[in-house]
Amino acid sequence: GNGFPVPATRHLICVAGGIGQTPFLSVAREALGLQQYGTPPRTADSLPETVTLCYGVRSQPWLAGMSDFEIPGLEVVVATDDGTFGHHGYVTELLNHQLEVHSTDVQVYCCGPEPMMKAAADICELQGVPCWLSLETPMACGFGACFSCVTKVREADGSWDYRRTCVEGPVFPADRLVF
Repeated sequence: GNGFPVPATRHLICVAGGIGQTPFLSVAREALGLQQYGTPPRTADSLPETVTLCYGVRSQPWLAGMSDFEIPGLEVVVATDDGTFGHHGYVTELLNHQLEVHSTDVQVYCCGPEPMMKAAADICELQGVPCWLSLETPMACGFGACFSCVTKVREADGSWDYRRTCVEGPVFPADRLVF
């Protein structure tokens, strides 16, 4: 499959809902130049200046792996639906705020529940910000034979087709997905 692209902007915002924070541990470590995961070495001037994880859950007991994200240079902001920890509200409200702070040279990576990812994609589209979504599609075979994990994507000519999440994903540019 395909992972998130190498960050090519000064600011990287990762938006996670529920257990969608999992891929962002390695993304943050690599973006901050702390570890490599199969990509060519990068010079310090090609790394993002800031990396922010916006993490949203229903309630404080649902927060998972917070100590893993105590990484030098990583800003973590949390939203809980019920206000028991961090911002009282949705993680997409944190995304809006981060896009106000970092209004230029920014890109967004997102993983979590589909309604949250759609909302994040809509926000990024309105702001003209590149956004990539990591789909959490159930994958029966994992190598593209069964077509149980297909998702609808827009083609360059405006039509749409299906792509297998296990082979051609799970990460897709948000503006290509048809929700």
